[in-house]
Amino acid sequence: MTLDSEKVIVKETAENICAFLKDANNLIHLLPQDNISDFKSTEDDCSFKVQGGITISLIQDGAEGNNKVFLKSGEKSPFPFRLTINLSESKEGTEGDIHFDGEVNMFLKMMVEKPLGNLFNYMSKKLKAHFKKDV
Repeated sequence: MTLDSEKVIVKETAENICAFLKDANNLIHLLPQDNISDFKSTEDDCSFKVQGGITISLIQDGAEGNNKVFLKSGEKSPFPFRLTINLSESKEGTEGDIHFDGEVNMFLKMMVEKPLGNLFNYMSKKLKAHFKKDV
């Protein structure tokens, strides 16, 4: 199963956004605080519980310059997946989106597709808000 978040324009350089995303401690700033608990992190990985008691763990899995940041599921996650955060600079700022690629069976897909799509859209908007500059 694959999902893509909405694209957002962030008023920041791809280099600064990439540096922010490469530190898993920063991911808490992108998550809906009212829907998660038990967030634990290091620079390389993080884990948290989502509503319903499911634990998600994310591990830094490299980057491609300042254009892509890769995260993969850790052993606590309910199924294997990979997140790719795509970044590209333009005149307006840096355009970004989140691409999800997970090994999800058809039954689970029906349950997680909409909540995951909503989560990735939320995270994209929070990234934009995090770097918002007052003018």
